[in-house]
Amino acid sequence: MADWVEEGKKAPAFTLKTDDGETVRLSDLAGKPVVLYFYPKDDTPGCTKEACAFRDRSEELKKLGAHLLGVSPDSAESHAKFREKFQLNFPLLVDSDHKVAEKYGAWREKNMYGKKSMGIQRSTFLIDAEGRIAKVWQKVQVDGHDQQVLDALRELDS
Repeated sequence: MADWVEEGKKAPAFTLKTDDGETVRLSDLAGKPVVLYFYPKDDTPGCTKEACAFRDRSEELKKLGAHLLGVSPDSAESHAKFREKFQLNFPLLVDSDHKVAEKYGAWREKNMYGKKSMGIQRSTFLIDAEGRIAKVWQKVQVDGHDQQVLDALRELDS
């Protein structure tokens, strides 16, 4: 289990496939901020609420120049169904071996009802235009998180 990547550090590079088979490389997004959010599972209550909140604020994110990317270990097929069901207007990246989540520190030991397992800790990373980690949200609480991300993006802009 890796430590959380720290603010001010260079964002770990990654190359992942989207739900529609396209390849996304962090290096290709240089020059604009990136909102990279890790979530545990497609089409579950908290993850759906978070994805829909980002969907509903996507125009504001775009106006601030940001790329929005959701990441989970689910398959491309699962992502495609999730995206279609909720009309998500941003790519969902497949991290089936959780290597990218591990690089960022989002792959953690979880304890639910006394049962320990490894999984994604809901977290968001704001990567600035130079590829550095500008802000890290660990253990994200979904309510109001979209606003926190927008506020942090505006701070980057100022």
